Formats: sequence, structure tokens, C-alpha cells
Amino acid sequence: MTEVTELHEDSITVVREFFAAMTIEDTAEAVALCAPDVVWRNTTLPTVRGATAMRRALTALARSPLQFAADFHAIAADGDTVLTQRTDHLSVGPLRISFWVCGTFELRDGKITRWDDYFSWENVLRGTVIGLVRAALGRG
Repeated sequence: MTEVTELHEDSITVVREFFAAMTIEDTAEAVALCAPDVVWRNTTLPTVRGATAMRRALTALARSPLQFAADFHAIAADGDTVLTQRTDHLSVGPLRISFWVCGTFELRDGKITRWDDYFSWENVLRGTVIGLVRAALGRG
């Protein structure tokens, strides 16, 4: 009898792969890392519920002129809960808007079930002003 070993990725790896997929606009891969009942909450924005809605939201982002990237400053896990501190970057042409984000991810069976992001709109505004100045000065 042959024993089949199931590979189980740790929670941090799943979250990092999710962000990598978003960065390269691989919506199918990003959604594949989510549970069918995934919930995405983003400060003051409408809540996205379910994998179908997540696919629509991520597809809209991928089709928009916005480019997304994130730099992780800290990432930690306690079992199936992952906490992130990162800078998210949204770029359009020479304009790059960077702002601080804290995220909480909950996973079940290696899939993201909840994604809560917390950020300050004041910080987004500051990042926008800095991005506009840098773009105007050619330092994008």
C-alpha cells in the first residue's frame, strides 16, 4: 500500500502567494486561494462576499489602469490567522500612490476565508499628494 502525503502550505505562504497573484494580475490564482465563502472587508468600502464577488472585484482591478503592488514590513501567523503590516502601492502611469495597510487574514483548510484591511484615508491622501509631486518632478 502506497501512502499519499498531502502537501499543506502554511498560512503565511498562502497569503504571500495571494499577494503575488494579485501583483501579476492572475485573478484565477488569487481566487483559487480563497474559500467559496470568502469575505473581504476594506476600511469604509463595501464588503465583498463570496468567491464570485471576489473574482469580479479582482478582475475589475486587473482590467483597470491601476497597477497593484505591496511591500510587506511584517507578517506573522498564529495557526490559521495571519497578520500583515505592509505598504500598498497603486500606480497609474507615472503616478504611484503608497499607503500603510494592516491586514488580518483567516484561513480554513489552506484557503482564505476572511480578509480585513485597515488603512487611513488621510494616509492615502498623503500618499496621493506625494505621488503627484514626484510624478510632476519626474521622480515617480
